[in-house]
Amino acid sequence: MPWLCAILHVDEAAVEELSDALLAAGALAVDVQDAAAGTAAESPIFAEPGEAPATGWHANRISALFAMGADLQAVIPQALTDAGVAPSSEFRVERVEDADWVRLTQSQFQPMQITPRLWVVPSWHAAPDPAAINLVLDPGVAFGTGAHPTTRLCLRWLDTVITPEVDVLDYGCGSGILAIAAMKLGARSACGVDIDEQAVLAAQDNTKRNGITANFIAAEGAPVKPAQIVVANILANPLTVLAPLLAQLTLPGGRIALSGILVEQAQSVLEVYAADFEMQPADTDDGWVLLTGIRR
Repeated sequence: MPWLCAILHVDEAAVEELSDALLAAGALAVDVQDAAAGTAAESPIFAEPGEAPATGWHANRISALFAMGADLQAVIPQALTDAGVAPSSEFRVERVEDADWVRLTQSQFQPMQITPRLWVVPSWHAAPDPAAINLVLDPGVAFGTGAHPTTRLCLRWLDTVITPEVDVLDYGCGSGILAIAAMKLGARSACGVDIDEQAVLAAQDNTKRNGITANFIAAEGAPVKPAQIVVANILANPLTVLAPLLAQLTLPGGRIALSGILVEQAQSVLEVYAADFEMQPADTDDGWVLLTGIRR
């Protein structure tokens, strides 16, 4: 079944009220993007717990999805008026054809080589290099496909530090990709912790796909044991709050890796962890930083 999509351009001040007005007018969904997306002027917006997120970009592209048959020539001007936007604002309407959205989403997640011996392979793909260490993954609704720089940074680091005698803790495990990688790289054991129960379920499913044993628990569940290797791919603000806990969960002489940190946030996070860790030179990837240290 096809749909109609109304596309409008508005400034930041109008984004929230216009989005609400479009939904009230019958829009099935509303999407807001940077009007400069795909150009050199594109600018990311990052929101973290404890920070008030921006409502939009300086210039915004709003796409509102409606059922076929909706009278958008009447609906859109009325929504603009309700939102306090000049009803003369231009908009265009596109027809959106139905599609196999699952297949389309899967097509955007391809096998990725992380290091010379380590690959991330979607569960619906054959491994390009069967002799490599292949992490077979279906992220479901959980974060962690290996495509994001923060995950790649952690995977590359794990490939350099895992030995057979270490236990690994992945705090904020998402899809379980890091704990699974640790086990396939030769760790003695791995445990993943997440506040999202759906992430824990996805991680457990991915463990079965990879034929390894790893323990995944909810953050409010069973006690977490300290480990020689701790990795936390979250965000800068939660990492700052969790510093005392993550220090307790890292055994003396053990190693920690912190990811989900933008370049401009790195120094403040480093200063917090320097109280308990001998911090090491950082690694970077596309504006993101991996901080690592050794527990005193």
